[in-house]
Amino acid sequence: MNYVIIGGDAAGMSAAMEIVRNEENPQITVLEAGHIYSYGQCGLPYVISGEIEKSSDVIARSVEEFRTKYGIDARTGHEVREVDSGNKIVRGRILHSLEDFEVSYDKLLIATGAAPVWPEWEGISLKGIYPLKTIPDTERILTALRKDVKRVAIIGGGYIGLELAESFRELDKEVRIFQRGAQLANIFDPEMAELILREAERKNVRVHLEEEVVKFSGDESVEKVHTSKGEYEADLVIVAIGVTPSTQFINNAEKLKNGALVVNERMETTIPDIYAAGDCASHYHLLKEQQDYVPLGTTANKQGRVAGLSMIGFNNQFKGILGTSILKFFDLDLGKTGLSEKEVKQLGIAYETITRAGHDIAGYYPGKETLYTKLIWEKETQCLLGAQIIGGDGVDKRIDVLAVALTQKMCLGELLDLDLSYAPPYNGVWDPVQQIAKRNWKLVKR
Repeated sequence: MNYVIIGGDAAGMSAAMEIVRNEENPQITVLEAGHIYSYGQCGLPYVISGEIEKSSDVIARSVEEFRTKYGIDARTGHEVREVDSGNKIVRGRILHSLEDFEVSYDKLLIATGAAPVWPEWEGISLKGIYPLKTIPDTERILTALRKDVKRVAIIGGGYIGLELAESFRELDKEVRIFQRGAQLANIFDPEMAELILREAERKNVRVHLEEEVVKFSGDESVEKVHTSKGEYEADLVIVAIGVTPSTQFINNAEKLKNGALVVNERMETTIPDIYAAGDCASHYHLLKEQQDYVPLGTTANKQGRVAGLSMIGFNNQFKGILGTSILKFFDLDLGKTGLSEKEVKQLGIAYETITRAGHDIAGYYPGKETLYTKLIWEKETQCLLGAQIIGGDGVDKRIDVLAVALTQKMCLGELLDLDLSYAPPYNGVWDPVQQIAKRNWKLVKR
């Protein structure tokens, strides 16, 4: 069986390794447009700040290791431009030689990820304006920082924008975030996003909400950012306003509106023998009960694993996502799982919600930190719909407990039955999440 994988990062190489582990002497060809395989994109902001020493530290396995140790025909600089599904042929261009290539397949996996959204703003081609998606992007930013960079402008207040704001402040740069919308971190509800805004301001990050970028100006390098409300000096600009699935080379498969390939639970597209996984594919949402798009590294690895097993005949299934995520932003941890209040309203679900401040450990134990916890539940059944937690230590523990609870479709009363660990340095007798459940669970008499 001839397996071809387009894309050599998380989803693609997770699939390749499952094939290697579970089939004897498989023929695997991986076509990667870049020159680096299998690296952790989520670690790149910490390379910028210097917390991770060098960009190569985020590489899990080298191209040469895939070739020599696992027998994978791992190609670099191979840009795919067409998939001929009728004849089962992939066509493209070898970038360093500009020669065309063709590769035939029996089973094909598309794992091309997503590309940064790059608007056609005037002046965007000036030097000093970058995305952050790849190791080469990181190296370009690090090279720029070695020059006399004092003022950094970040376009976009999502996860990448926030992480980079912290990184540049760690380097003692002046930082501005420009956000077209009314809040930072749109996955959170407004009252929770207000906590993030306060932290940004406390750390001297200047935040410009409801301010849209119009153009950039400068001689050869960027010097100013022009917005709908003013103009601001900048020596370095990061554009982090989102991503779009890299699926432009295949047109005869079903896609979401944003271009993501629609897949089933076995990661099959609507074209026979073609699979998709990761940031270029759809993600079934367990609570919405429909295909969604939440590009995360954890999801890419899980979908890649299922795709690889499916390609060699196993019946493993990708169950779906909750959109669980966590982010460090200065002295706050930002965690979310399940639906936001805005998403619940869009689905037309009658719901109740509460936001409550609690502590990560016993209230009398020294060093306690505040956790702001928001729970959302269905009004009639009191079953959980979503959770958001922002605070100090302990956010990760609670958000993961709630992700399990949402996966199991638990209700408020069932949270009280969870046998969670307790000792004063780690928790209160009642965990903050259980305290909310305890106060809002409606007792029903027999």
